[in-house]
Formats: sequence, C-alpha cells, structure tokens
Amino acid sequence: MRRKKYLGWNAHEVAVRETAGQEMEWKPGCELWVISFQGRDRPGLIRDITAELAAGGVNIVDLDQRVLQGLFVMSLVADFSRGEVEPAQMERRYKEISAELGVETSFLPLELYRGRRRSRKSLFVVTILARDRVGIIRDVARLAAERQINIEKTSLTARGDLISIEFVMDFADCPIASCKEEMRHECEMQGLDVVIQELGRSRKEKRLIVFDMDMTIVDFEVINRLASFAGVDREVTTITERAMNGEMDFEESLRQRVRLLKGTPVETLEEIAKGLSLTPGSEELIHHLKQMGYKIALISGGFTYFTDVLKERLGFDYTFANELEIEDGILTGEITGEIIDGTAKGRIVNMLAEMEKISPDNIVAVGDGANDCLMIQNAGLGVAFNAKEILKKVSDGSISRENLIGLLNVLGIADGERDLL
Repeated sequence: MRRKKYLGWNAHEVAVRETAGQEMEWKPGCELWVISFQGRDRPGLIRDITAELAAGGVNIVDLDQRVLQGLFVMSLVADFSRGEVEPAQMERRYKEISAELGVETSFLPLELYRGRRRSRKSLFVVTILARDRVGIIRDVARLAAERQINIEKTSLTARGDLISIEFVMDFADCPIASCKEEMRHECEMQGLDVVIQELGRSRKEKRLIVFDMDMTIVDFEVINRLASFAGVDREVTTITERAMNGEMDFEESLRQRVRLLKGTPVETLEEIAKGLSLTPGSEELIHHLKQMGYKIALISGGFTYFTDVLKERLGFDYTFANELEIEDGILTGEITGEIIDGTAKGRIVNMLAEMEKISPDNIVAVGDGANDCLMIQNAGLGVAFNAKEILKKVSDGSISRENLIGLLNVLGIADGERDLL
C-alpha cells in the first residue's frame, strides 16, 4: 500500500513546494520522477545505476547521458506507477550505495517542473560553427528567445579552437522562413557560421557529398589564373564576378572568358595544375569523408583538365566539368560538349542519386556562387561555402572559409570518430 505522504524530499525541495503553496500529499498520476546522476566515468556505470531501477520494477521512459571531460552525467525519467518501490525508497537506496557507485544523485517529481508540452512542433537542428570565445551559447540563446524559438536540446563539441554547438530548436511559435533568415543573418553578424536543417531531413543518412571546385575545394578561380598567364586577367575577372553574383548568364560568361584564352599553350594548363592550392581543411575533410564511407563528387563550371588532376590527387568518385578544345597543343577559345552550368549541376545531383540508388535527401551539396543554386536546392542538405548572398538565400546554412572542416560537425561526425581514422 503506497503511503499518503512522500518523506524523501530534502529541505530545499520542501521549501520550494511550501513557498508555491503546493500540496505534499501524493496525487494520482504523480508517478514520473527525474533522477540525475553525476560522477567520475567508468566502464559499467550505466549497468550498475540502472540495475537498481530494474530490480524495483521501475521503467525508464526517457534518458539522456553523456561524458563531459571525464565527468559522467545522466538524467532519466523513471515511471514508478507499476514499480515495487516508492521514489523515497529508491532515493534512499541510491544514497546508501552512492560511494560504491561513485556518483551523486538527485530526485525531482516531473509534474512540478515539467516545461511546455505540445503535440505539434516544428523542430530544426541548428548547428553553430565558430572559433571559441566567451558567450556564444548566450548569444544564440538570446537570438532564439527574441523570436519565441524554444531550445529543446544543446550539445557542444570542440576540435582545437573550432567549436560546434548543435541545438534542437522548436520554431512552431514564429514564422519559420523569416526566423531562419533572421537567425542566419544575426549569427553571421556575430561571426558565427550556422546551418539550419529540418529535424526529419537532418536525420536521414547522408551518403554522397558534392562539391564545387573553384573557391571551394581549390583556393582560387582557375580561369582567372589562366587569364593571368594569358594577359587578360582584368577582363576575365570582371566577367567572372558578374557571373558569380548572378548578374550574367553563366554559359555566355563562360564562353566569353574562354574566347579570351584563345592561343594559350597547353603547357600553361600543366603549370597551373601542378600548383593547384587547396582550400585550408579541404584535404583533411575529404580524407575523413572517404574513410567514413561517403562517396565524393566534384561538379564544376571549370575545366576537366583540372578536375581530372583533383580526382587523382584526392580520390573523387565522380567529376564533372567543361572540356576545353585543344588543337596542336593550343587552346582554340572554344568548349566542346555540354556546358556545365547551374541547370546542369542541379540535374547531375539528381542523376547521381539515381546512379547510387539513393534519394536526393541523402546528398549534401557545397558551393560558393550563383551557379551552384540548383545544386544546393536539389540536395538534402545545401551548404553555402564562403558564398555570395544569392546562394546563402537558397541554402540551409553557410560556412566561412576558415571553418570548412566544420562540415564534419554538421554531418554529426564526432571528434572521437575522426581521431580513430
């Protein structure tokens, strides 16, 4: 027979209830308790903790556990409705064996502290990437609170001075599209990279990653480097900027620039290919992705001469680019075959999904300019890298130049997993 009064509350808990004018008597349905554990981590600790609940017939209905710098932290919701023991008895039992377990324990009745509970939520995973500094979590939490966005879960990982903070946020109480855009803009103003994914899509396994080449994997615009060798760099750079900003049709801009390269010897291409400098972090990123089993593709509005070199150097599974026409070792100023423009990039994403027998939702696309918009939109996760504003508006988020390796955090690849590779 369950006793009418629970005598296991400590002095602080009693004071809280008396101040609030709350009854100390048992009430029907007051069966869910939050039990928290904290102590030094060791093998077998979860087994030893949960064995006590199981022995008392107490069911665990929710649980969150992690290790922070060697400190074991676990909170669970225990259902005593069909148990053979009362919460007071279980609390006393844990206090008796606390030294043996090496943990401190606290008990709280869930109904007195339960936060908001709603049947309809609009959950998004918001990933923040930044160089570590004081106040990042506070700043993001303030941005969310100002827009009535509820934070439901937070976790943080660090890799050197790069930190990644993953929030699960409920956007149900705000206009989702405008709030996402405001969050992105405000985070950027504070020097924070942010990627916002709908929870359901974020949990779909990613299998293939597609990258743009110039200013994404390669740390410069190849065609501008060619133009410099040919002495037409000012003209080509102007056209390139207009195309990247979406002010000019890509195909026409590409043909205009290639015509300016007419007469360039193939030895120039060879020299540039030997000196392809990669964006910081890109080689490490691709290495980890390959080791984790991802397929990697390069879809470029640049030229096959250079994507072929990168395929050999970095191990891309697929490469797509434009082919320069070469006659007698000299560029003719023309392109052979289909132009890889923005439309073609979007189509290639869908084609790769069919070839790999996966959904486009299993694909991640990373690019930097207007020519990458459809590629970004057709993928399950689209990331704008050091990008123009036109691309940021259609992407799920943006990553700055120094944080490319942070894509691993966005994909949920933990530091421990990377260190094993």
